[in-house]
Amino acid sequence: MTADRTSSVAPAASTGLPSLSAWRNAVFVIFALQGFSFAAWASRVPQVRDILHASTAEMGLVLGGLAVGAVGGLLGSSHIVSRLGATRTIQVLYCMASVGLLGAGAVVAFAPNLPALVVLLAVFGAGTSIVDVAMNLSGAANERAIGRTIMPLFHASFSLGTVAGAGLGSLLLLVHVPIGVHLIGTAALAVVVTLVLVRFLRPAEHQPEHGEEAAPSGWRARLTVWRDPRVLLIGIIILGMAFAEGSANDWLNLAMVDGHHVGQAAGAAVYAVFVAAMTVGRIAGVPLLDRFGRVPVLRVSALAAVVGLLLVIVVPGVPLAIVGVVLWGLGAALGFPVGMSAASDDPRTATASVSAVATIGYCAFLIGPPVIGFLGQQFGILNAFVVVLVLIVLAGAVSGAARPVARAGA
Repeated sequence: MTADRTSSVAPAASTGLPSLSAWRNAVFVIFALQGFSFAAWASRVPQVRDILHASTAEMGLVLGGLAVGAVGGLLGSSHIVSRLGATRTIQVLYCMASVGLLGAGAVVAFAPNLPALVVLLAVFGAGTSIVDVAMNLSGAANERAIGRTIMPLFHASFSLGTVAGAGLGSLLLLVHVPIGVHLIGTAALAVVVTLVLVRFLRPAEHQPEHGEEAAPSGWRARLTVWRDPRVLLIGIIILGMAFAEGSANDWLNLAMVDGHHVGQAAGAAVYAVFVAAMTVGRIAGVPLLDRFGRVPVLRVSALAAVVGLLLVIVVPGVPLAIVGVVLWGLGAALGFPVGMSAASDDPRTATASVSAVATIGYCAFLIGPPVIGFLGQQFGILNAFVVVLVLIVLAGAVSGAARPVARAGA
């Protein structure tokens, strides 16, 4: 199975390029840096609300700026990455994202202004979402080069970066480090680390071999992937699993408190269990994917997530609900990274395909919170999770679309 994904890559010594291991390690750090930077902002959201004296609706506008920027960035990501290349995109756009985070920290700390914060967070969201596409392309290219599954480990690195960023944010709050120092320092660190890391990345773009058809060029050609049924079905896989992940990020804590009547500290602890299960699932999923293939693993993952959600929704006992949370986290772990790998199977169209499926997946993070919130208001948070259940079932049903395909012209 792995042989089908192996591409011909010249040794680093003969090309002057970084080694495959150096490339892989740089991608690991980029994924972790993304999670770390986002968690730095997220850990300060309650403090931002207090500094701005913002209402819930105004905070919705602030967070909406971040989401709108992210989706807007994704819509243009295939054209930007095609023009700059994945490595240059990571360099330029992560610096742009860091400017947005630095500006947000400065505005909140020194000149609180809600409209300015919305604009700066939109810059941060746009930059990070475009980097998401570029770093997934670089990760997928590294995966093809080494000929074995590694994408879930990259996404596990993102999760670990998020945990580290949230932990540092909590510590800095505890010792009263000002928000400006925290966010501006994080942004400066991100710029320095990015400028160092790009030196260890190889080009992720496919170079046609002798007699092979060149990749389609032009924005019209890139948009044709939206008419590819396989790409759309992979997008559904990512949508369902991203919805499963995002709904837990946004609502699991509250669902345990309101639906299972645990204390706030216990609710936070249950959410930590979910994040840990996601991370373990991504690490443990690598050998399973190499042994059994994408489709069986995705189907079992969807089944585990469905069983876990049913335990959380239906069973009143807290211990079984926690078992359900573990199954939910394990089941949701692999959908996004496997979908990214599947979208990159044909390196000639990988940029456009990854951008398309990422855009579909990010819709879950954009529409998920208000949908669950509205349904939760009407029917209760636990019952609102039924919509997540339906999307996971749909993702499992179309998981055959992730089956590896032969490269055109190979």
